[in-house]
Amino acid sequence: MNAQFKKGVLELLVLECVRARDMYGYELVEEISSTIDVKEGTIYPLLKRLTNERYFETYLRESTEGPPRKYYHLTAAGVLRAGELRREWMEFQHGVSEFLKEHEHAKN
Repeated sequence: MNAQFKKGVLELLVLECVRARDMYGYELVEEISSTIDVKEGTIYPLLKRLTNERYFETYLRESTEGPPRKYYHLTAAGVLRAGELRREWMEFQHGVSEFLKEHEHAKN
């Protein structure tokens, strides 16, 4: 996938994952990687930024497989941001699809 496409949509994907349920960092990497190729080194800085922007709150939860894990929980501001990005994505995706359809028909 084009790196610029991926970069533009990662914030939305991370917010949507955590909107569904609280998650820890590696769990987010695995979830998103099931759809698009993404590395931990891409997700963790994004999580830090979104936490600093107060879209996430974090808490520690004990793990049976090692040290406690830092979980991310969406704040009210995060819920609003996720909704805003979702609307923008839907409009953008629709506009691009319509453009491509029109130009496909223009070729024929």
